[in-house]
Amino acid sequence: MTLLAARRTPLPERPRHPWRAVLWTAVTVVVVAAFWSVDIAWARLLDLPAEIVRYLWLMFASPNWSKLPEALWQTWRSVEMAWVGTILGIVIATPLSLPAARGFGPAPVRVVLRLVFSVIRAVPELIIAIIILSVTGLTPLTGAIALAVNGVGTLGKWGYEAVEAVPPGPVEAARAAGGSTAQVLRWGIWPQATPTFLSFWLYRFEINVRASAVLGLIGVGGIGDMLTSYTQYREWSTVGMLLIVVIVVTMSIDAVSGAIRRRIMEGARVG
Repeated sequence: MTLLAARRTPLPERPRHPWRAVLWTAVTVVVVAAFWSVDIAWARLLDLPAEIVRYLWLMFASPNWSKLPEALWQTWRSVEMAWVGTILGIVIATPLSLPAARGFGPAPVRVVLRLVFSVIRAVPELIIAIIILSVTGLTPLTGAIALAVNGVGTLGKWGYEAVEAVPPGPVEAARAAGGSTAQVLRWGIWPQATPTFLSFWLYRFEINVRASAVLGLIGVGGIGDMLTSYTQYREWSTVGMLLIVVIVVTMSIDAVSGAIRRRIMEGARVG
């Protein structure tokens, strides 16, 4: 009897989400309109694989190694640009990230700092460099400052998140001992957050190395400047050599930095 009653009990109605359907419809309309409005020669997509193979052959079949010394020098300038930009970003962002963390700065200051970090992150390094070059000119300093400004946005955000992720025990102990906010940050936060900060700084340097090559496209120097020049003159063999240098140097820096970051975060591995 109980089984019969259970079978006769009507099933609950499936929940309806009309706004979800409206949202998906709007997204579909926007995507279709975007594809419809963009002037793309879709027929040329069939030729794209063959064109890619042709240009790869032009660049890498016989790279022009005679330009290697100049390429290495310009790559070094790009790395210098990235390093200076990283150091400047660290010096500016680290003190600002501390009062931006919950519990260590007044609410208005925290809101303003987080808003500044978000606005900076929303602007690409290339746009920042274009704005700065009207003052500093087309020099590597322009690229370094652009990387530093953009780095403040990311390093500031990572910094206050690292501070907020610190276990509360040492912080409460420092406060219970009568420590000021500066003393709590120095003795309760910094010893625990240092590995995370160091890891973030190294990772930002990796990002800046790649970004410095892109900044060279606007003429601030470095390997990107060479890439732009030889691409405009269609000297594909030299472009291929430059790309090989960029790939090798970037991957080497990423590998070394990644190993250092793992050592900082995980410690030495016991064999």
